[in-house]
Amino acid sequence: MGAVGLGCMPMSWGYSASQRLGDRSVRTVHAALDAGVRLLDTADMYGPFTNELLVGRALKGRREEAFVSTKCGLLVGDQHIVANGRPGYVRRACDASLRRLQTDVIDLYQLHRADPEVPVEETWGAMAELVTVGKVRSLGLCAVGARAPRRSGEGPFEGTIRQLERIQQVFPVSAVEAELSVWSREALTELLPWCVARGVGLLAAMPLGSGYLTGTLKPGQGFEPEDLRARHPRFTAEVMAANQPVVAGLRRVAERRGVTVAQVALAWVLRQGPHVVPVPGTKREQWAVENAGAARVVLDDRDLAEIDALPAARESWY
Repeated sequence: MGAVGLGCMPMSWGYSASQRLGDRSVRTVHAALDAGVRLLDTADMYGPFTNELLVGRALKGRREEAFVSTKCGLLVGDQHIVANGRPGYVRRACDASLRRLQTDVIDLYQLHRADPEVPVEETWGAMAELVTVGKVRSLGLCAVGARAPRRSGEGPFEGTIRQLERIQQVFPVSAVEAELSVWSREALTELLPWCVARGVGLLAAMPLGSGYLTGTLKPGQGFEPEDLRARHPRFTAEVMAANQPVVAGLRRVAERRGVTVAQVALAWVLRQGPHVVPVPGTKREQWAVENAGAARVVLDDRDLAEIDALPAARESWY
């Protein structure tokens, strides 16, 4: 794949509310497309719904330039998020996403989370029907992740792999989305090999560590109340300070290469193989263009060895 995508979520959900500016976000999408980005990643739950509306507005007249990925399966309430994998809901959710995105077809339709009350094969079967009728081109699954309950002694993505093995019997999986970055490498152990063996793409979520691996965040800076990082164990002042050696190591490589810290972090993700597409989220044109430029950064063996030798991050979800 060898390219960088654009995660649209921060434009309307999950991060600083004061920075959510629709017109600027539209310009950011346009700047990303102009810089060669093709994959745009969103979901109906982001907002909820407002992120898809924004992407649809941004793609007016430019739909053919983009590969659009959106997701279904999660409903957002006032204080909670619940899964819904009922086939009837999946069909209605797809039609609603198509309207908001102002498109006739979704390039990649992902299941955000499996519904524990519905066999995942039933949900996936309904999604497969959407491919058959031409509303969707391909299907993907978001990894359960390490925060989910798992059996004693099993790896962080074994639950996801069990789901993948089940749904693969119903309809082919085209992509899996999972966290992968310099400070979250767990997907390399089991999940990426599974994908490579089957020709499945891996969309690397949070490849910049929710902004930390850009080197622009300072320990103790604080976050707005709605910002997910305000409750994340890696973003307390103490832990951000403890993880500074990770950023310092990336900065050394960046200075040697004449590029930015963020570009080194994304280039490292790209070096994990042609099946991997990093999908950094951003709200600003400047960062979208900078992130796209990471596809031109070539890391050599010395760079990779330095990055591999960096200390493990403290207070991960794992």
